Amino acid sequence: MKPTASSTSPRAPRMFGWLVLAVLLTALTYTLAPQQLPLSVYKLSLVAMAAVAGYWIDRALFPYARPDAMWDTEFAASHVPMMLRLATVLMLRRAIIVSATMLAVGLGA
Repeated sequence: MKPTASSTSPRAPRMFGWLVLAVLLTALTYTLAPQQLPLSVYKLSLVAMAAVAGYWIDRALFPYARPDAMWDTEFAASHVPMMLRLATVLMLRRAIIVSATMLAVGLGA
């Protein structure tokens, strides 16, 4: 049985452990090779910009097939299972486009 919200203690935000690990690894990088920090920041900014670019590429290629826009019709209310499948496919399409863009930028293509 799942505990209720009132019985649980405050928890750390999502992915907090990964944030701590990233900070520790950054400190280790600074200790061992401080000249590499600008390169790390550059690579992280490229990956972040690629994620944004992939999102906007998806929106430009499929302006009428946005995952969130499928629920605004009367048809959607009466065909929930089919609309859930369609929304799943649209979200997977977007994830594939964004990840492909990030991979292309990360590989230097």
